[in-house]
Amino acid sequence: GVAGGTASGKTTVCKMIISQLRDQRVVLVHQDSFYHPLTDEQLRNVNNYNFDHPDAFNAELLLSCMQTLKQGRAVRIPNYDHRAHKCIQEPPKVNPSDVIILEGILVLHDPRVRALMNMKIFVDTDSDLRLAMRIQRDTIERGRSIETVIDQYSKFVKPSFEEFILPTKKYTDVIIPRGANNEVAIDLIVQHIQTKLGQHDLCKIYPNLFVIHSTFQIRGMHTLLRDAQTASHDFVFYANRLIRLVVEHGLGHLPFTEKQIVTPTGSVYPGVVFCKRLCGVTVIRSGESMESALRACCKAIKIGKILIHADGHNGRQLIYEKLPKDISSRHVLLLDPVLATGNSAVKVISVLVSKGVPESNIIFLNLIAAPEGIHQVCKNFPRLKIVTSEIDTSLNNDMQVIPGMGEFGDRYFGT
Repeated sequence: GVAGGTASGKTTVCKMIISQLRDQRVVLVHQDSFYHPLTDEQLRNVNNYNFDHPDAFNAELLLSCMQTLKQGRAVRIPNYDHRAHKCIQEPPKVNPSDVIILEGILVLHDPRVRALMNMKIFVDTDSDLRLAMRIQRDTIERGRSIETVIDQYSKFVKPSFEEFILPTKKYTDVIIPRGANNEVAIDLIVQHIQTKLGQHDLCKIYPNLFVIHSTFQIRGMHTLLRDAQTASHDFVFYANRLIRLVVEHGLGHLPFTEKQIVTPTGSVYPGVVFCKRLCGVTVIRSGESMESALRACCKAIKIGKILIHADGHNGRQLIYEKLPKDISSRHVLLLDPVLATGNSAVKVISVLVSKGVPESNIIFLNLIAAPEGIHQVCKNFPRLKIVTSEIDTSLNNDMQVIPGMGEFGDRYFGT
């Protein structure tokens, strides 16, 4: 929610935030769209109508639309005309997005609307500057005379600001002095939004769970991989691309030591050296799809294999294991593209721990993970790290990840 006095630069601030959220779907909703249409009598006395009073807005419709958007469903937003003071044409359809921004002078006034917000912002701009901006906006964009604007400002805008708008400042999380000119504040807000977008609720419970930052590229790859109609060769191509990103992100969680080197220009560069004693362990057979990406990132890396067989509903039986003899002294990148129930993962990790691998030396890499599997692994091995590209909704009755990718091994290897 972005609030503030009239002509304080709220819309400009919102547009700056949107421009910096390049890889996210964002929808901007204006509270002005929810003005009550004026009756014929009100239109005849429009200069005596207070557009800055809470009663000027259709609060129930605003609340309903915002609830619908936040629930992930499309909604139609009224198309209000400031010259005619009524809704015109067919209300446009607004689709749900990753980020929903609601801006307006009184968006923080209704506690029910405030409760929907994850972040509340107040754009605080000098009153003289706001008056000058309002005169410019209303005369140019809304066809009003300077005398009318000043009269309305004195009669309604300024008193309403002091009575209704300014008091909502106490509810805000962030106050932006100087409005759109405060680029530092806007940068910090964007960083906070990006952090929240990349932080699944489970990440707040388990500090050892990491989800790579989602972009349109990653969402596009997930769309292709999850589509049942995607051809086999396309599935393999985009799976390899996504696996490479997950592997590289996982490598970023390895320990490192600082090292200064001299560049060809004779300059000193303060760099780092990552841990060299690594090995990969693939869970046969889907995990073998991730080996090429690991080898491409880590030259001559040793790779072990483990095969687990389902034994009953929850039981898992170790069928085969071939691991480096010195695995206990290495950091292990455990590879399995789908984390479902977590039962097989727990069995595999138990095998590694029994071989002397410290729990904290294991990084478990997945393309997708179900909450049930995350709970299972993190509760049994709280010091292990999980790195995934997306957390799915749940498991169905057949213990398949929903929405999932289907049988990953069959789709990848064409069997």
